[in-house]
Amino acid sequence: MLTKKEQRLRRSRQTRARIAELRVARLTVFRSNLHIYASVISEDGSKVLASASTAEKAVREQLGGAGKGGNVAAAQIVGKRIAEKAKAAGIEKVAFDRSGFAYHGRVKALAEAAREGGLQF
Repeated sequence: MLTKKEQRLRRSRQTRARIAELRVARLTVFRSNLHIYASVISEDGSKVLASASTAEKAVREQLGGAGKGGNVAAAQIVGKRIAEKAKAAGIEKVAFDRSGFAYHGRVKALAEAAREGGLQF
């Protein structure tokens, strides 16, 4: 029997294989209980082109201190920041990699905020 984490990682492998065929940069998301992290990774998967998370000092100040990064509002801020940083790095199109997490709640909020910020996926 697989653990919850192993099941998630198994799901994420499927997505990564499909995204690799598309040959576009991917926007990956990782969420923990306390924070949410997003990064744009190059087509070949060799380097991180942009990243944003609720662990960044500027984001923490916006949220009003530590321990407030595990909610939908925080995910929306991170989504907007990752879109800005990706556009600054010259990236318009990405593939959304939810890393096996359900497209719901914080993951969905981050994705929609990134779309509003001008990223296409």
